[in-house]
Amino acid sequence: MKSPLACLLAFGALAATSSAAGYTNYIRQVMLETTPEIHWDLENVAAKGEGISPAALSLSGSRYELWTVKNADTSGTSAVSYLLDTAFVSAYSPAAEIVIHTLDPDGGDIPRTRVDQPFSVDVTVSGLLTGDDAPAASKSVRLLHHTQSYGDTYGENVDRSQANLFDQRVIESNGVTTLEYEMTNLTGADLTQVRGEERFSVYTHSENGALDEQLASRFVKVWPLTRVQILGLEWGETYRFEMPQVTIEVDDMYPKSYTYTQIYKGAPSLGTVGTKIPQAQKQIDQSKPLSRTWVIGNLGSLIDEDGQWTLEVVTETVFGVERLALMTFEVDRSLEVRSLLSTLE
Repeated sequence: MKSPLACLLAFGALAATSSAAGYTNYIRQVMLETTPEIHWDLENVAAKGEGISPAALSLSGSRYELWTVKNADTSGTSAVSYLLDTAFVSAYSPAAEIVIHTLDPDGGDIPRTRVDQPFSVDVTVSGLLTGDDAPAASKSVRLLHHTQSYGDTYGENVDRSQANLFDQRVIESNGVTTLEYEMTNLTGADLTQVRGEERFSVYTHSENGALDEQLASRFVKVWPLTRVQILGLEWGETYRFEMPQVTIEVDDMYPKSYTYTQIYKGAPSLGTVGTKIPQAQKQIDQSKPLSRTWVIGNLGSLIDEDGQWTLEVVTETVFGVERLALMTFEVDRSLEVRSLLSTLE
């Protein structure tokens, strides 16, 4: 059977690049109907191409694993094996595809969204059989939905074995199953500040109800709302002559966003275009949130007359334009001179 090997070998670009640097590639076929499992290896495979499966397929199927080995060298470094990809193939060959849709088109290969934004998941299943003579395991697959918090990190080195099982269901027919969510399913003391991922996986469904082989898996990263503090100004305070130094703390600006601080004369009004403060703005061009602290020491130079003024922090994301924080205050620089006139007679 050629198709599983052709599929796996197509993922061998990394191994091909590494071959000249002392890497060796092989494909392992793991027979799933035996206990303990028996495996066969197809050694010294090229990075691309086709080959014959080492063993025939049974109804229980086989798991194909694409491995590359960094060979030992003369410096004493031991050989190291890397698992590049896996594929499950059986005589009845169920297949699944998962596509996650968010309102953010810039996520790339890994979709992303924000805690307050909706997203949907399309799960397409094919190859399921019907009929009394079809094996029970060929009639359905199982869909699992896991959630996992990143804590205070951005998901580096996350251990996905520690994820929480949020939901599961059995799919018994070919076609598309669509799941829709109004916001994230992550939980936390302050839902606006949680960060993590939601993972959707499809597995074969064995006769005894156990999970067998993974057919497809995708996850979406979920980022928190941006949080802002304006320090140094007091709401409604009147300032004379010297303006205080202002510090703005901005946590978790959303990826690919533009966040800026502006000032304008008058009461707060959504949509007002003010004067942007150069040292208190940031255009983000990265795939994870960013935090910054801005210090404004020359606020007084931007105020040209007395009266009420408003300082705002605004962000522009794929979700729209939003005001994150504001402060309104009064400026009175007038000098009042009082004198007492008297006459001597």
